[in-house]
Amino acid sequence: MPKEIIISSDSHVFEPPDLWTTRIDAKFRDRAPYMKRVGNEDHLIVEGDQKISGIGQISGAGLRFESPEKILPEAQFEEVHVGGYDPSVHIKDMQIDGISGQILYPSQGLFYFAVKDSELTSAIFRTYNDWLAEFCNTYPDRLKGVAMINLDDVRDGIGELNRTANMGLVGAMISEYPGTDRRYDSPEYEPFWAVAQDVGIPISLHTATARHGETRTASKRGLRQAATRVNKIFWVGSSLCDIIFSGVFERFPRLKVAVVEFELAWVPHFLRSLDYTYIERQFEADYRFKGDILPSDFFHNNIYLSFQEDDIGIRLRDVIGVDSLMWGSDYPHAESTFPRSQEILNNILKGVPQEERAKIVAGNVAGLYNFNLTPLIRIET
Repeated sequence: MPKEIIISSDSHVFEPPDLWTTRIDAKFRDRAPYMKRVGNEDHLIVEGDQKISGIGQISGAGLRFESPEKILPEAQFEEVHVGGYDPSVHIKDMQIDGISGQILYPSQGLFYFAVKDSELTSAIFRTYNDWLAEFCNTYPDRLKGVAMINLDDVRDGIGELNRTANMGLVGAMISEYPGTDRRYDSPEYEPFWAVAQDVGIPISLHTATARHGETRTASKRGLRQAATRVNKIFWVGSSLCDIIFSGVFERFPRLKVAVVEFELAWVPHFLRSLDYTYIERQFEADYRFKGDILPSDFFHNNIYLSFQEDDIGIRLRDVIGVDSLMWGSDYPHAESTFPRSQEILNNILKGVPQEERAKIVAGNVAGLYNFNLTPLIRIET
């Protein structure tokens, strides 16, 4: 009998330390991101001397099971799983974890949404996208990448969306929150939504990608940083409201948005609040949809949710919608379920009917990103 096919909707690569210094456009070479060792710690540096983050939270998979108190911003590159940047080892780690396929996001790249210079940001993203396509092409049936897209200049973002789709990347990650002055209810984004729909590329809103947001340096510790983490749904929730209430999904009904690494249990209240606001606060939600459709209908039809281990959210899946749920391991980050993904999945999906489980662990993500399951079946047999 074949083993169960499991596809992670949210895994990561870990970009080589010299990726940008060796491959970015020549005009940005002296401002390119790089990794610098300060004492016993490696830091991500950009624009010459701006410290973006340590690397402890985006490395150290498995540490949470052994010594969670050691998960700190500080770490060295040697502590990163080799599979983060070597595709052959990456595949071996997937076999250890029982994972058949993966959707891949950046690690360092998440923090580069905080770079203020728009032209530099786009150059950083292009360099990463080129490298990611090469990484995925080593095992194209099992590894599928999501491009990084800067929408400061929407026309440039459309060009990069088309370019990366032609390279074989299957998704496009934009900022979870583009800033107060450029929120996603703006008409300027309409051409981008249209192209994404026509090309069939799902858009991702991934945690830690607020445009010009706070960085994760060692100084960002303590209660306020903890509060930011606990309440991280605020920024992406604002973006989802802007997209839904402004009628984006009504105008582009085949556009799909993946909300990544925000878990699930917040969704039922969010859905109720969407509809309450639309019905009873029409002086605020003043765009009116055709017919009797509600905002929650667009959420169910157009939005997918990538979660890691939200057992409470799973218990609420009948309200959230099973067809939108996609599990992800977050490999090779410190909070990853690697190498215990099988155990964790069995615990949080205990009692879930097999048909629903199959959708959550593979079917939904395969449908969204056009995975061909036949090669994966052969691998797992």
